[in-house]
Formats: sequence, structure tokens, C-alpha cells
Amino acid sequence: MSKHHWQLRPYQQEAVDATLKHFRQSDDPAVIVLPTGAGKSLVIAELARLARRKILVLAHVKELVEQNAAKFRATGATAAIFSAGLQEKQTDAQIVFGSVQSVARNLNQFEQEYSLLIIDECHRLALDEDSQYQQVIDTLRASNAKLKVLGLTATPYRLDTGWIYQHHLQENRWRTDEHTAFRYCIYELPLKHMIQEAFLSPVDLLDAPVALYDFEQLRPKQSGLFSSTDLNQVLQKSKRATARIIEQVVSLSEDREGTMIFAATVEHAKEIMGYLPGECSAMVIGDMKQSARDSVIQAFKNRDIKYLVNVAVLTTGFDAPHVDTIVLLRPTESVSLYQQIIGRGLRLSPGKEKCLVLDYAGNQHQLFKPEIGQAKPESDSDIVAVACPTCGFNNHFWGKLDSDGLLIEHYGRRCQGLIDPGHNSDTSLLPPLEKARLQKQRCEFRFRFKECPSCGQENDIAARKCQNCEQQLVDPDEKLKNALSLRDHIVLRCSGLSVNVTEKEGKERLEIAYHDEDGAELKEYFYLDTAKQRYACWHYLLKPHRQLQGQFPKADIDRLTAQYILEREAQLRAPDFVIARQEKRFSRIIEKLFDYEGRYRRANEL
Repeated sequence: MSKHHWQLRPYQQEAVDATLKHFRQSDDPAVIVLPTGAGKSLVIAELARLARRKILVLAHVKELVEQNAAKFRATGATAAIFSAGLQEKQTDAQIVFGSVQSVARNLNQFEQEYSLLIIDECHRLALDEDSQYQQVIDTLRASNAKLKVLGLTATPYRLDTGWIYQHHLQENRWRTDEHTAFRYCIYELPLKHMIQEAFLSPVDLLDAPVALYDFEQLRPKQSGLFSSTDLNQVLQKSKRATARIIEQVVSLSEDREGTMIFAATVEHAKEIMGYLPGECSAMVIGDMKQSARDSVIQAFKNRDIKYLVNVAVLTTGFDAPHVDTIVLLRPTESVSLYQQIIGRGLRLSPGKEKCLVLDYAGNQHQLFKPEIGQAKPESDSDIVAVACPTCGFNNHFWGKLDSDGLLIEHYGRRCQGLIDPGHNSDTSLLPPLEKARLQKQRCEFRFRFKECPSCGQENDIAARKCQNCEQQLVDPDEKLKNALSLRDHIVLRCSGLSVNVTEKEGKERLEIAYHDEDGAELKEYFYLDTAKQRYACWHYLLKPHRQLQGQFPKADIDRLTAQYILEREAQLRAPDFVIARQEKRFSRIIEKLFDYEGRYRRANEL
């Protein structure tokens, strides 16, 4: 192979080094996370250059296959391309660049030993055994059980299944307990670092557009995507807004080179085209013929077209460095998708000083915030830092802040930190990475949990079976259904709670009142004179409210007073339902349901 001519940037070399180090010690599939514009194709090319055995590099669109192969071939090195879209189907070189569709349709030509499979835009890899990626992996593994699988992406999670890896080695962070396509994230580079180091263009986010589309009330479908019908309904009411918006876009981009406009639906894109200058505008949508799409994209890259309108087709694998204006006229489902869209304008280009971003869809995402890996639960949710009261790890969850920036609540379930449990086994002779894997276990602290009535184990709120004693955990819907069918039970749809300090027979007691939407209430009382009473108060009242930083630790039981709890009333979140049993003269609360996600209506829901 000829001598290579490229000079890797420091972070690209770090990504290559992290890959070599990982696969020398492990066969576990791994991910590298690099922002859009970070030069993933150079990392791939360097790994291919260093390879001694056969490598297959997969991508999902022909543009990426061509781009990755071109970077590698630019050195004079030989590579094969296997892609129907590029009209080449060769496997005779040591390095093969292929489109997943073409390779999956011709698996019999890949029944030979490959040492490494590299997947570009690897967040597209689904766990479904019948998926094309999985078919390719199974075929390659049949010839080499020790096949290494490396994924590269700017966005390491899927809207439908969440994170694509479990363990982030750099951050010492556990991402998910779910089965994932990759085991480790071995290297990640923040977008902010790329801009600070002048590898990408700075961003100018314009906050005051002339009009906004009101997408705020829309909720994504189960897949995490918005429905075209819902989007079109909002847009139908905003015909006048579109004309004003495009007028402003044309005005603000007058002295700029290339403008990409991200429309919400095909109908929306057609409407936008009606307001743009026809001689220098074009549209790209999903069902266009490939040749027509290619010619439009080429005209845009040649700068024959200034305004390019698209609907969900140019978020990845599209490279036009001169783009200096990004216009969002659609809601984005995630920070990752938002970053991908804006990433189209971040590449460096001669004469380009900044990328102007115009958002007319009211997206709440912040470009440089960490990724969470789940859809935003509420429109006013923000990414918040929450320290674990047990291990001190700084978690990032969706949550809500008050006007002073103080945490009101968050939606995290379990600490993401990894801790050293103090293994007795001797790991001194193991390689450092393998030693780290063996020594680190996920912190057990749960901010939200479902307690097993049999053994007291705290389980995930969605658990069906206790992880300790394996007892079946009763479904919240079953509890509500049973309580509603019993004449001596009361079910309160709770909309809030209040805390008071009262006296009975000369003794101070804590009174907690739970209210429903119509003003009905159920109460419970706690005395705090003895250690046993204080423990009961902590266990039955305070334990489910540990979602804030260090609130109500078990160590504080001895210091519990009615005044202590009264002063922290704001940290007590109302349960979704309260179940009580009617006894002779009063009602006794027997169950409180938090974090309910079943079929019964919660308070304040339609």
C-alpha cells in the first residue's frame, strides 16, 4: 500500500488510537462519536490503511460510500466498491466499501474472512435479527467468530430504542440496561471543542424571527417522530406566517452563499417553493427519482442554486461546505437531529465566517448541551445536572428549573455512575482497559423506583419482577382496577399535596393532605418522637421523593422534625394516585402510585 498523504487532526488520531487499543483487548462491538464535519471518513481511511487483513466499510447511502472510498483512494491505495447505486460490485480488494442494501442482497459474495466491519452512521443499525445490517454481521461472523465491529456516528441513539451502546469508557458513565447493538463508546468528541479549535464554523443563532409556527402542542408518535398529518394541520393555520418567514429568510441571506431550508412535510416544502425566487431555488424530497435528486444536489454544490428546500432527506451524508444559512421550519425530535441539521452548515469554507441559524419552529434544544438519549418529556423540560447522593456522580437528566435556575424536578430513574465494588480477584496482570471493565459496576442508587412488597428491593419503575427475589410485581393498573372495584376503597386522582404541623393530645404531628381536582382530600399523619416513628416517616413519606440532589438521605433520619419537612415541602412531589381503605371513623392511606404510565387518566390530563 502506498504512503498516505493526509495529516490527521489530533482528535482523529485519538479516535484511531482508541480503536486499536480497544480491539487489541476485546471483541466487544464499539462506537466512536464524532460531530458532523469532524472528518469520520479520514478516521475510517486511517484504520483501513493500518489494516493487515480484510475490512468491510458499510454505509446506508451511496454518497457516503463514495465519500469514504474517495478519501481512502486519494492516497493511491486500492479499494473495492460494492454498491449498485455507484454501478460497482467488487470484493477483490483488501478494503471493500459497500452500501448495506447491496451487500445484504449479495451475502454469498461475502462468505470470506473479514477481520473488521466498520459501520458509518451506525445509529441506523437496528437490533431486529432480520435487519440488513444484522444479516451482514451474521454472515461475516460465520466466517470469523472474532469479527470486530466498529460504529461511527454523530448521534449515538435511536428515537425508538434509545442509546446504541451501554458503557461510556471516557466518561465512566452507564447509559442503559437495555440490550444494545454496541457495548462501549470508546471515544467521543464534543461539538463545542470542534468550534473552539476552529475545526468547524462558529454559529450565529438568531432568536427573533418575524413569526413562529406553533408546533409546541404536538407530541411525537411512539417511534419518536411527528406525524405528517399533525404537522400539516398546524401548517394549514399558518399560511400567512410562511410568506412572512420566507420573505425574512431571503432578506437575511441576501449576502450569503448557500441556504438550506428544512421543511416539515412535502406539502410544506411545495408551499415554501412558491415564495422563493424560482431561478435560484430547488426542492429535494424522498420520492424523487435518484437522477433528479442528484442533479439538484450537484447544482446546489456548484452554487447554481442558492436555496435548497428539503424534507428529511439531507440530514446525513450530505457535504456542501459553502452552506452558511440553516433555516428550521420543522420541529426536531431530539438534540441529535437538531445537531445533525445545524451540522450541515458548520463545515469550513473560504470566506465563510459564521453559520447563521434561523429557527421558526420554536425548537427548545440547545446545541452544546449533553445528549440524554430519550425524547423530551415536556416542552419546557431542560437538561439538568443531578448529583447522586450515594456515589456523587454528576448525572444528566431531563428536568425542570424554576426562574432562579434551581432544580424543581427531574425524570431520571437510576444513577448512571460506575463505581469500584472492590473485587477480591487479582486483576493486576490484566490490560488496563479490561481491568477497568471488571472493576467498574453501575451504582445501585435509584431516584425513582418500585419497591418489592416482599423483600423491600428497589426496582426500576417499569419492572414486572423483583430483581432480588423474583416475585411478580403488581401492575399499577391492576392495583387501581382492584381498588376501584372494592366498596371500602377510595382512589384519589392526586393533583397536589400540602404539609401542615398540627397537635393532637399535646403532641406535635406532621399532616400531609393529598388533593384531587375537585377539592376532595385524603390525609396521613406522622409523629416524629421516636427513632421508629422517624424511620416510618422517612420510609413511607420521604423515600419516593429523593429525586433532588441529596434530598432526604437516609442518614438524616435521626434529625427529622416536622419543621425540617415543612421547610422542604417544595421537594415533595405529588403522587399520581392515592389509594385509601375506609375504616370505621377515618380513611387509611395504603398505597401511593408515582410515575404512573398506565391507561387511567392522571390529574390535569384531558
